[in-house]
Amino acid sequence: MSEAAHAVDLLPVVALLGAGVIAVPLFKRLGLGSVLGYLAAGILIGPFGLKIISEPATALHVAELGVVMFLFIIGLEMRPARLWALRGEIFGLGVAQVGLCALLLTAIGVATGFPIAASFVAGAGFVLTSTAIVMQLLQERKTINEPAGQKMVSILLLEDLAIVPLLILVTFLAPVVPGHAGGIDWAAIGIGLGCLIGLFVAGRYLLNPMFALLANAQAREVMTAAALLVVLGSAYVMQLGGLSMAMGAFLAGVLLSESHFRHQLEADIEPFRGILLGLFFLAVGMSLDLNIVAANWQMIAFYVAAYMIVKAGAIYAVARLMKSNHGQALERAVFMAQGGEFAFVLYAAATSAGIITDEQNAILTAIVILSMVLTPLTIIGLKYIMPKAIEDTDGLDAPQDNEGHVLIIGFGRVGQVASQMVMAAGYKVSTIDNDVEMIRRAGEYGFKVYYGDGARLDILHAAGAHHAQAILVCVDKPDETLKIVELIKAEFPLIPVLTRAFDRYQALKLVAAGVDYQVRDTFESALVLGAKALETLGEDDEAISEMERTVRERDEMRFEIELTGGLDAGKRIFYGGADYLSRRRKAEAEAGIITETPN
Repeated sequence: MSEAAHAVDLLPVVALLGAGVIAVPLFKRLGLGSVLGYLAAGILIGPFGLKIISEPATALHVAELGVVMFLFIIGLEMRPARLWALRGEIFGLGVAQVGLCALLLTAIGVATGFPIAASFVAGAGFVLTSTAIVMQLLQERKTINEPAGQKMVSILLLEDLAIVPLLILVTFLAPVVPGHAGGIDWAAIGIGLGCLIGLFVAGRYLLNPMFALLANAQAREVMTAAALLVVLGSAYVMQLGGLSMAMGAFLAGVLLSESHFRHQLEADIEPFRGILLGLFFLAVGMSLDLNIVAANWQMIAFYVAAYMIVKAGAIYAVARLMKSNHGQALERAVFMAQGGEFAFVLYAAATSAGIITDEQNAILTAIVILSMVLTPLTIIGLKYIMPKAIEDTDGLDAPQDNEGHVLIIGFGRVGQVASQMVMAAGYKVSTIDNDVEMIRRAGEYGFKVYYGDGARLDILHAAGAHHAQAILVCVDKPDETLKIVELIKAEFPLIPVLTRAFDRYQALKLVAAGVDYQVRDTFESALVLGAKALETLGEDDEAISEMERTVRERDEMRFEIELTGGLDAGKRIFYGGADYLSRRRKAEAEAGIITETPN
């Protein structure tokens, strides 16, 4: 038999991997996100592009396991404590937004002549915002941990949870057909509920003992296999009961969210989840029927505009109702106006259940994809309509002829601790900051912090800089710190200025600007951590103190060299690298330092 008869056709596999590897970095570089990269790559290699893969349905069935594993990981993160901490935003703000958006988008479908079940599926799918796109935008803007960002994260969390009841609704809507008693297949519902109860009992009483037994076996590959078994097994049980595989995996994750093996399970599943989820988006892109899109472009354009505008309006209304200001509500509306990746899951389930047709699925998928494509463009336009941020300074006092031995500029995590040392010694402190929230929070603890910008000369005079015995600059932003130091040294050259430095590079710039003393944010804490590591390794206190002294001296020597020669000039006396000992001896000989090599 010829060798060709046994050859495996690797072209589809190579095409899938190559398309993802090329498209995803390119799209992320353009600010469009990895999801759009996968979708575009799928369209390119699919039956309506280069035709490298002509049957995307096969790949889609396999790739659905990526969504299954994704929901399992979401379930692992849904610990009761976390849900309780975010209960207000998740179950208040999130439910209000999802409920109103689903109602209005369903109404659009009904008003344009579609059945209520199909209209609900179409609208509810579009309600599920793209987690990948919104999280990426929040990370790029570094607002994910701010109050406005946390509210969006909470809503996304609720939407991730909403896919589970939505999949149940799709399953239970499917039996509503003529010919059945009452229009509902009660046997199917009973089997489904039985599978849910069985999965809960197994997860509650069997999973933890099983993983404890496997952990004692000390076989990592068996633990990985067991993690896959739990995910796929729970999905299979749900499939047998006529319910969603993804829902089974989610429930398994929730049941294991308090397990001691939660992090191990997440680490084992993550590589499979990432690859298969990427394959899922590729398959969705390949499944996009461009002929249907071309034949229905007017309908698609109408629903993209209608869904995005109505959803954005509903999000804005809910945000304003929940006490967000105009700017925050507008930003949230634009960020979350698009459909998301879970819509593909819901539409696929609805197609399998017969609620919508294949053609309607293709049209709805195109609507969601186009809304995702438009989101980066609407974000660009957002900056032209966003109102200028005006901080509410009501109740805050500006400095006015303050008198203090020490002026502290910036009352963040460094300024707070530094002020404790100064005040403990009995010195009077004058403090200014331009962070309204920080000032209000400090007031709750009894600290008097004045509102003012340390980069303004009039504010410095009002805060008492001209007769202070020392000025501490403790602001967070490196550029702002340098600007303040340069201003103070130009106007008050005789007053000592002590600052925090973000890193070594900024420390060099601050010294060049004339600062009297600077300390890098992480230097002292890193020395304490290193000393504790040596103590853990068995070194005695005397040896640890000597090593700390040596490191400090070497750092000071390196810093002096870098002041004149730049950052690269100090490399020759830096610990690390294969030849660091020889470089160390040479540098110490040049500097006249004689030490013994530590063990």
